Amino acid sequence: MERKMELARVGMSWRGRHVLAGCALAGCLLMTAGSLKAQQVPDAPAPAATPAAASSQQADGTAATQNAQQTKRILDIIPNFRAVNSTEKLPPMTVKQKFVSATEDSFDYSSVFIPSVLAWYSLEENSTPEFGQGGLGYARYLWHAAADQTDENYLVEFVGPALTHEDPRYYTLGHGGLFKRTGYALSRAVVTRTDAGRETFNISEVVGAGAASGISSLYYPTRERSLGNTGTEWGLDVAIDAASFVVKEFWPDVHQRLFGRGGTAQ
Repeated sequence: MERKMELARVGMSWRGRHVLAGCALAGCLLMTAGSLKAQQVPDAPAPAATPAAASSQQADGTAATQNAQQTKRILDIIPNFRAVNSTEKLPPMTVKQKFVSATEDSFDYSSVFIPSVLAWYSLEENSTPEFGQGGLGYARYLWHAAADQTDENYLVEFVGPALTHEDPRYYTLGHGGLFKRTGYALSRAVVTRTDAGRETFNISEVVGAGAASGISSLYYPTRERSLGNTGTEWGLDVAIDAASFVVKEFWPDVHQRLFGRGGTAQ
C-alpha cells in the first residue's frame, strides 16, 4: 500500500510540472472566446435586412475574419512564428526552414518563460526530491524543464516533418462559428498537411511528442522512469499543443478587436 501511494504521488508530481502550462493556455482560450462573444453582441437593435443585404453582410463578415492577420507574437511575448492564415499560399518549407523554425521556438528570448514557471512550481512541490532545494535545486529543475521543451520542439517541428514531409505550420480555418473553429484547431494535433498540401495523419506531433517523452525520461532520476509517467507526459504534451492551436486560431480576431485594423504585426 505504501508503495502504491508513493507511485501515485510521483505521478501527480510528474503531472504537476505541466498543469500550470495547460492552465495558462486555457486562460488564453477563455479570453478569445469572450472576445468573440463580445463581437457578436450588437450595441443596439438593427433594422431587419433584406435577404440580399443579409447575404452581403455575412460575406463581408467572413472576409473580415479571413483577413484578420496573424502576428509574429501573441501579446508581444509568446512566439507565433508557425501560424499561417488559411488564405495564404506558401511554398513547401525546406528542411533548413523547418530546422530554423524549431530553433526559433526553442531559443527565442521568451522560450525561458514556461520552463521558469514550471521549475518554480516543481521546486515548491518538491516533485523530484533528488534535485534538492534552494538555488541549486531550482537550477536543476530549470534545465530539465528547458530540455523537455527543446526535445519536443525539435522532434515535432523539425525531425518529424523532415522525415515524413509534413508541414509543421498551423493553418487557421479563419471562418465559421466558435465551436467549428475550436474543433478544427484541436483536430490539428492529429491531422496536418503534407508538403504537397494534402491532409494526413499528424505523425510528427503524435510520434514526435512520444519520442520526446521517452528521451526526457532518460535524464530524470531513476524513480521517475516508468511507462506510466512517460505516457502521461506524452498525452499532456499533445494536449498542450492542441490547446495552443486553439489560441493561434482565434488570436487574429482578438488582435483585430484589441488593436483594430491599424494594429501592426508584431
